[in-house]
Amino acid sequence: MRHTLHYYTQVLWRLLRLVLPRLSKRLALGLLAALLLATTVMYSISAWYAHTQANKPLVYGVSFIPAYAESLGLNAQETMDALLDINVRHFRLVSYWNQLEPAPGQYDFSLLDWQFAKAEKAGAHITLTLGLRQPRWPECHAPEWVNMQGHWQPQLYDFMTKVIERYKDSPALADYQLENEYFLRGFGNCTDFSRSRLLAEYDLVRRLDPGRSIVIARSNNALGTPIGQPTPDEFSVSVYKRVWDAGVTHRYLEYPFPAWYYGFLAGVQKLTRGKPMRIAELQAEAWPPHGQPIAEVSLTEQNKSMDAARLKARFDYGRGSGLKRVDLWGGEYWYYRLAKLQDPSLWNVAKQEFSANP
Repeated sequence: MRHTLHYYTQVLWRLLRLVLPRLSKRLALGLLAALLLATTVMYSISAWYAHTQANKPLVYGVSFIPAYAESLGLNAQETMDALLDINVRHFRLVSYWNQLEPAPGQYDFSLLDWQFAKAEKAGAHITLTLGLRQPRWPECHAPEWVNMQGHWQPQLYDFMTKVIERYKDSPALADYQLENEYFLRGFGNCTDFSRSRLLAEYDLVRRLDPGRSIVIARSNNALGTPIGQPTPDEFSVSVYKRVWDAGVTHRYLEYPFPAWYYGFLAGVQKLTRGKPMRIAELQAEAWPPHGQPIAEVSLTEQNKSMDAARLKARFDYGRGSGLKRVDLWGGEYWYYRLAKLQDPSLWNVAKQEFSANP
């Protein structure tokens, strides 16, 4: 702790002297002392939370989305098999409304069926996302036949009921994630953020499968803690470390948050809401400039935001957070690098990590 605080003291001092060169020395020292005190409190809460979780095993998982694998030119079933081969045993899967109910009242669960079948055969565990807003662009996945300007919510609830009833008896199903970063307005093609709908969905899931845990995802780096209802069994957070800043600098941006910062968020949440937190999306794939599809970006450019060293550091970051469930975001991408670009570097890192912490 002493070395960590010393490092951040130096960083804060340099930042103050750089950004506020006209401050008097006394004022600068006062601000530095206040920032150091805040950092000490945050770090202490993080350490406390890590202590409360110390007897729990560290569990790594991956988000897996067949449509994304196919967008990279991969065979989705082959990709999931490959992830199972490197000992991935925890998957966050999606139930996109537009894929599974292509016409009103006409359901096609074949896509999700084979994912459950593979997980069951391998003894793997599944977190199944439910609702309108689920991982990957455009975030909200309503079918074209749904009139989003009308009274569409009952149709969504009917769809969710079908999904839950189909998979709730699967031995692979561990828990549900309800919606994804529901109140995040700045990203995705979503228009409805009403708390009443989230509450209705929560009550629906709890009634249909009362014995299974429900996870609700908060957004990325915001301070504070979720307020209001519903209160799930667990919250989750997304963690993105290196992204392309298209708005201001037009270069790669590395978020400066140390791993223990997320332990601090989890600790505040534990103190205020009494619930633990997991990392639902730990960035482990490249973030190309200007929103370009990864498959259209050179390997050299991809490596600027994700290479083997950064992936190894990302696993270390997850460990350093003190959170005990960490789902990585990019399993399909690792296999794309291996199968399509003949670059095994990321795959080898993932294989080593999942062999040590399945």
